[in-house]
Amino acid sequence: MPSRNLTPFSRRSFLHVSAAASAAAVFHVVAEPMLAARARAPHSKDAVIIDQNENPLGPSRPARDAISAIIPQGGRYADNLTDDLVHTFAQLEGLNPDYVHAFPGSSVPLRFTVVTFTSPAKSYVTADPGYEAGMYAAEAAGARVVKVPLTTTHAHDVKAMLAAGADAGLFYVCTPNNPTGTLTPHTDIEYLVENKPKGSVVLVDEAYIHFSGAASALDLVKAGKDVVVLRTFSKTYGMAGLRCGFAIARPDLLTKIMDSAGWNFMPVTAVVAAIASLKDPQLVPERRRINATVRQQTFQWLDRNGHSYIPSESNCFMLDTKRPGKEVIDAMARQNVLIGRIWPVMPTYVRITVGTHEEMEQFQAAFQKVMHGAVAFSLAPARPTRKRNPHGMFIPV
Repeated sequence: MPSRNLTPFSRRSFLHVSAAASAAAVFHVVAEPMLAARARAPHSKDAVIIDQNENPLGPSRPARDAISAIIPQGGRYADNLTDDLVHTFAQLEGLNPDYVHAFPGSSVPLRFTVVTFTSPAKSYVTADPGYEAGMYAAEAAGARVVKVPLTTTHAHDVKAMLAAGADAGLFYVCTPNNPTGTLTPHTDIEYLVENKPKGSVVLVDEAYIHFSGAASALDLVKAGKDVVVLRTFSKTYGMAGLRCGFAIARPDLLTKIMDSAGWNFMPVTAVVAAIASLKDPQLVPERRRINATVRQQTFQWLDRNGHSYIPSESNCFMLDTKRPGKEVIDAMARQNVLIGRIWPVMPTYVRITVGTHEEMEQFQAAFQKVMHGAVAFSLAPARPTRKRNPHGMFIPV
């Protein structure tokens, strides 16, 4: 398909695209905060919040300065700034700008990539445990959801995914994985791409990749493969509340996604913060160092105290509580520390977000009390975790 810039194309075709967006509006976008909220107990304002994989450092100083400077212009859509953001990212990554589209975070493109490439005849294949948002999207599309256990090293088992997904429309790979924080080797992703069914797409979610320094799958996009890569500024860049991200793929794949997702203006505060963040060469390595330091200190404490966990390369990890995880989540909440959530395939494990050094010290103190019986476990029955919305889709409650 001929290469072209998708942003001006979307503006010229606004009526067509907005009609597609209206049709797509029935598909509810599920994001990390919604999924975490179903496990969250009532809490005070000073609670230690390490349950949503947020970055406690927030936006960098250059990003904050850029936000302050743009506020007086907040009455304008300023869509030219989105073009600047796309071109800045494309230049840094050696991409054609036609291969990049900006979204408010990565939840929206994740949702509509799944909706675009799955159907009752084309299944959705993912890891178990894995990030659940794509499964909700696949349910909305009427697709069969195939959950494949991770390998013994907690990587995506790509050969098992291929064996289970002969009818797949989409294979979803999150690396580092949410919730385990573990990596899937680039060679495994290459194998998946080369051996997948014809016409299917591999969606690689790199929301957490900057915490690890692992190789990106962008080279597969550059090579013209059937691959969509997601990026977000919510994690390493500390912009979860600002909402900015990308879908990166061949222009023909992006066009199909946009036909489902529609097009809208980006928030100017998020765009200028993202541009400033990309232009700061020290931001990613420094934040990777800070996160790795606090994470390793936490692992050392867990080791000294005999607690089991899955080693992580991200800003979250899975901790084995040796009892139903929901009981521990509730007991920790009574200590004013919010952790969670659990995955059904690992009922005694809870996901912990890496916070600041001080937050992790508070986590350690609370966890010791809970695990040594100083805090009583609740015997209250678990509340329902999901219900159907008017469109028949399961949503968290």
